[in-house]
Formats: sequence, C-alpha cells, structure tokens
Amino acid sequence: MANVFKLKKGLDINLQGKAAKKRIPIKAEGDFALVPDEFIGVVPKVVVREGDKVEAGDALFVNKKFPEVGYASPVSGTVTAVIRGDRRKLLCVKVCPDKTMTYRSFQFGKLESLDGAAVRKALVDAGLFGYINQLPYAVAAEPTGDPKGIFVSAFRDMPLSADFDVELEGNEQEFQTGLTALSKIAQTYLGISATQSSGALAKMKDVEVNVFDGPCPAANASVQVNHIDPVNKGEVVWMVEPTVVIFIGRLFLTGKVDLRRTIAVAGSEMKDPSYVDVLVGQPLKQILNAQLDSFEDVRIINGNPLTGRKSSVDDYVGVHTSEITAIPEGANRDEMLGWILPRTKDFSVNRSYFSWLFGKNKEYKLDARIKGGERKMIMSGEYDKVLPMDIYGEYLIKAIIAGDIDKMEQLGIYEVAPEDFAVAEFVDSSKLELQLLVRNGLDMLRKENA
Repeated sequence: MANVFKLKKGLDINLQGKAAKKRIPIKAEGDFALVPDEFIGVVPKVVVREGDKVEAGDALFVNKKFPEVGYASPVSGTVTAVIRGDRRKLLCVKVCPDKTMTYRSFQFGKLESLDGAAVRKALVDAGLFGYINQLPYAVAAEPTGDPKGIFVSAFRDMPLSADFDVELEGNEQEFQTGLTALSKIAQTYLGISATQSSGALAKMKDVEVNVFDGPCPAANASVQVNHIDPVNKGEVVWMVEPTVVIFIGRLFLTGKVDLRRTIAVAGSEMKDPSYVDVLVGQPLKQILNAQLDSFEDVRIINGNPLTGRKSSVDDYVGVHTSEITAIPEGANRDEMLGWILPRTKDFSVNRSYFSWLFGKNKEYKLDARIKGGERKMIMSGEYDKVLPMDIYGEYLIKAIIAGDIDKMEQLGIYEVAPEDFAVAEFVDSSKLELQLLVRNGLDMLRKENA
C-alpha cells in the first residue's frame, strides 16, 4: 500500500491559459539544436564537426570531466553549426535533420538479465545518462559512485505545467520498463499526486509508490527526497524526470534513443493552449508562429513561469522542458493609483486585493513584472509558509549571501534544488532572486568540496 504524505506548506498559483487535453500536430522544420547549458554542472567538449553525418543517438558532445558520458543527438542528419560564445563557450550544436530518421542501434540483451552496472553502462553508452540529475548540488549526475536512492516524481504542479498523465497515455509500457531499469541500480521511489487521474501509476512495479497531497511545490523531487530519505553530507540521490524514464524505457525496449516527448503549449497569450508532440531540440518557431499573432509585449518562457528560462522564437525545446508558456510582458501597462485600488483581477498572497473573495479556482492573467526593486531582506517567515521542507529557508538564504559554507551545510543546503525556492521567490517582498542565490550557493559548495 502506498505511503501518503500530506503537505500543508506551499502555494498554488492558478493562471489563465492551461493546456486543454488535446494534441495539435505541428510540422518540424529547420535545424535542431542541443544546448549544453541545459545540463547543469557539465563542461562540454564537442566530438563532432560541421559537415559530419550523425544518427539519432550519436554523441554531439561529452562531459569533459567524464568523457565516457556523451549527449545524444535527437535526430539523424548533418551537423550544420557548432555555435560558441564568449571565451569559446559552447552554446549549442545544430543538426539539419534527414527526411527519413535513422537511429544508432544499441544491443544490451534482455533487461531481466542485466544488473545495475550493465544498466548504468547502457545509459552512458546511449547518451541518456546526462539526463539524470543528482542531489547534492542539483546538477547532472556523475557516473561514479552509487546513489542511495532514485526518485521519480510523476506529476507537475508549477503554474501552467504540463499534465504528465497526457504524456503517459500510450507510453505505460515504456514508463514501467524505465522504472524497472532504474530499480536495478538502486531503490527507486515513485511520487504521484493524490489528484492524478491515471490509475496506472499506482500499479507500477519494482518501485516504492508514495502519494503526495499538497500545494506546489509538492511535485519537486527534492521536496519528496526531504520527506522520504533526506540527503546528508557524503550521500547522493538521483532525480529522474518522468519523461526521461520513458526515454530509458524506449531504449531497453527498442535499442534506440527516441527523444520524442509531449509538451504543453500554455499561457494567457496562446491562441489555443494544448499539447504538441515534439523532439528535444526542436525549433520553437513552428510552435509559436501557430499560437502567437504578435511577439510584442509577450514573455516567451522555455518552461513554466516560475522556473522556466526566458526565450525567443529562435530558441529550441529544452532537454528538460515540459511546457512552453507565454504571458504578457507588462512593460507598457499603466495602472492608475497603483496598488491602492481594490482590484478583482490581480492575485495577492496576503489578500491585499478583493480578488480572494472569488475563491481558489479563479484564474489570473499575470504578467512578467516584478513590481518593485530589490530591497533589504525581511525576516518575516514568508519563505517558511510556502517551503514544505524541514529547513529554515530564510536563514539558509542569509548564509548563502554571506558565503558561510559551514552554516549552509548545517541549514540543509545539500537537500535543496533552486526550483524549491520558486514559490518563495514569487511571494518574497524583498524581491530577491532566490533561485539564482541558491544556484550560486550550490556552485560555491560544489567547488569547495571538489
């Protein structure tokens, strides 16, 4: 029987433009691109040149620290460009796809006969290992050492996030196979939501199923780690996105690297919020041209509004992107009398507006404005109200700002990922970039412990 965790802390932000549960076909045109910055903590080394022919599954670049860990091309075709930035930093590798896709074939034998070491080697050889993240540091997992546990969160609860149940439909076998493969490496925990409609998730085998009932960010794998098996200094756990589990399952079922995924196209600025089937690295142009009449005063986000990355029409579907969202930029909005008016269309955590009288189901059309500048940090307990983890969020942020490594360790930095502070950043009256601060703190600690 599944364990049930009831979380009270957090905040659900109900935004206009949720994706309807229908799929809209789009035509994939133009070059595909794999962006190294999507793999946090990886220093890439290119292993292809312009003009090279590649198959889907061939490595485009590798991790310089662990050269055996490659990153697979999502398509077969010709390498058209290796784009670099300042100090020759690798920005992306572009591939012009063939009309007919060809896949590199991998032979591993039957999954039932493989042990954990063989599964790990298969993921490394196929260029999928880099899609796994780890705690501590919330970076791409390292192939050395054994994790004490593997955590998969099979639901999403950030604003406008994609419903994994839509992607799971038709991929149940692949998901189960991926879970079975991971379970051979270490004890695997599957987190599901109390409100999820897919009954298949609760019946998954070879894993420990845990039900999480609570507001955002209950779906964060790091939050679930904190409640099930917290990370101490010297320990490592892996966190695997549910879509990546499907990728892994396809690999062991077909012997191919198939990076097809279903993402949500959502937000109040989209004409028809829905789902589309895409490949990792696919250009956003075809998706957005069909959904946006104008790109003026629109914030395009590769991801959800709280944790996603600001993008443009010339960008590509990220390796961890489960939704593309568009909300108003708000730069040209003129508000008479500012916050003084008793508004009914604006969202307020502290019930400053009359909109709270319409209940929790009211949808809001929020824009990208911060509404204020950075100011002194106020110790008001704001973070603790929306951070469902057994840590002191405000004191941890202060320790990071001060660069006090000992305090950071004592206050639980090994257990957190930047996205855990996304909701706290939204409610923060000090307007601090909490996710960036946590990322900097984790990088500082990783460098110190290297």
